[in-house]
Amino acid sequence: MITVKDIAFVRYQVTDLASMEQFLLDFGLHQVARTELALYMRAAGAEHHSHISELGDRSAPVGFGLLAQSLADLERLAAHLDLTVEDNPDPGGGKRVRFTDPAGFVVDVIHGQARHEPLATRAPLAMNPSVQRQRFGEKVRVARRPSSVMRLGHVAILVPNVQEMLAFYHNVLGFRVSDTYWAGNKQNTIAAFLHCGLGEQWTDHHTIALVTTQDGLARFDHCAFEVLDLDDLFQGGEYLRARNYKHSWGVGRHVQGSQIFDYWRDPFGNKIEHWTDGDLVNDDMPVGHAEISNEEMSQWAPPLMPDFYE
Repeated sequence: MITVKDIAFVRYQVTDLASMEQFLLDFGLHQVARTELALYMRAAGAEHHSHISELGDRSAPVGFGLLAQSLADLERLAAHLDLTVEDNPDPGGGKRVRFTDPAGFVVDVIHGQARHEPLATRAPLAMNPSVQRQRFGEKVRVARRPSSVMRLGHVAILVPNVQEMLAFYHNVLGFRVSDTYWAGNKQNTIAAFLHCGLGEQWTDHHTIALVTTQDGLARFDHCAFEVLDLDDLFQGGEYLRARNYKHSWGVGRHVQGSQIFDYWRDPFGNKIEHWTDGDLVNDDMPVGHAEISNEEMSQWAPPLMPDFYE
């Protein structure tokens, strides 16, 4: 149908905008707009916003936004889904096609939204490994402060219908499979990591991850934001720890995607990830298929606690 080029934002419903804003500031995001009913936060990159919180009577994930490559693609998508291209009412404007996916998430595919000048950050630190030294006559000094969150990288969602979701996101939005997990037997695929199908162009190992839920209820597992570098991930974690936010898991390195990760919980229990140093893939890469296990979740990390899956 069409091929989207990236994720734009995640959207949550929360019961208190002020506490969410303070957490996200401490996590490393920046306010773009706030009304009585909604909060829009950006990363340091050019996208207008990457996290939306909407005021409601309960806390729950709502959906996410994806970036179309052109207005023509947006029009083709609307015709395919028997919908219309509409003005995007969120700050930043542009056009959107809004629909509900097979798991019930609200998805906005957008084009033409306003962009920002990127925010100033320090340069990524040069490293001095045992070979291929890179830093000569320079010291490393970093402050304990919020991470420099550069961009939203992916969302992982728990769904009761992995195969149906996989078919939808492949056939309608052009996603391709990077890796899958199986359980019990190799024909029982219970998770899939999807990248934007951009041909030979290198892109994130996954922009959407689909994981089978055990209780039949669709929800987010986590959203994940790329930070500047390894020191930035650790310094941001120490900043959050000093402010008594709940740590979920990390620091470690994943297997599928290879990201160095650190997971936290926002004030409403939503899992949110800092990551750096992830794999890049394209459509020519072979698809991996591994058995799911706690050991397969990380190459190295502290023990995985049971409440990580809650």
